[in-house]
Amino acid sequence: MTDMQSPAFLIVLIEDEPQIRRFVRTSLIEEQYQVKEAKTGKQGLVDVGTRRPDLLIVDLGLPDMDGIEVIRDIRLWSNLPILILSARSDEADKVQALDVGADDYLTKPFGMPELLARVRALLRRSVRSHAGDDSVVSFGDVEVNLVQRTVTRNGVAIHLTTIEYRLLTHMIAHAGCVLTHQALLRDIWGPDHADNHHYLRVYMSNLRRKLERDPNMPKHILTELGVGYRLVLASIHQFG
Repeated sequence: MTDMQSPAFLIVLIEDEPQIRRFVRTSLIEEQYQVKEAKTGKQGLVDVGTRRPDLLIVDLGLPDMDGIEVIRDIRLWSNLPILILSARSDEADKVQALDVGADDYLTKPFGMPELLARVRALLRRSVRSHAGDDSVVSFGDVEVNLVQRTVTRNGVAIHLTTIEYRLLTHMIAHAGCVLTHQALLRDIWGPDHADNHHYLRVYMSNLRRKLERDPNMPKHILTELGVGYRLVLASIHQFG
């Protein structure tokens, strides 16, 4: 499936060993994943906070901080799937990593087919948890398949950027609710962008242009003046 139909999953890889990092990165890219690499825990935390990935792969033995601390930090504000890679084979280390919030654990050395299978399983689980029982959501002429990550309008595939798709599915998950500017910016772009309201205006304008019949009179992606935005699945006329 091409990017024109399905935005690629973004994976952040925190690993200080160059050979392993290159091996994992190459294999993930061959499977059509986007990959952002980090050599240290601190850089990895920045990448997770700013890029909002779909999955994190992290080594426990990092040069600047323990991977356990990376997981603890991320779990304060994010539920993204986390897969541990580590040379530590002691059961206590595995238990600690899982207890602080990791979703799966793979001990080095490992085979790439097993790693890819675990990545696929974690991403499937994440997609289903966001989709709930309704994997296909429709509004107006638009149909969003949350499992296949496709968006169509009148049966024609619509290309959304990764950020546009993430913003749309986040609003779908909170359909009918008013989402403030600050909350949307924090949840989509990360905590460092909570005041960049112009980002939001640009992306909402793009979504309306691609998904609304008349972007100037949106029926689904609605503005709550001075507050934020709201997605409604039933048709409602609104200016702005």
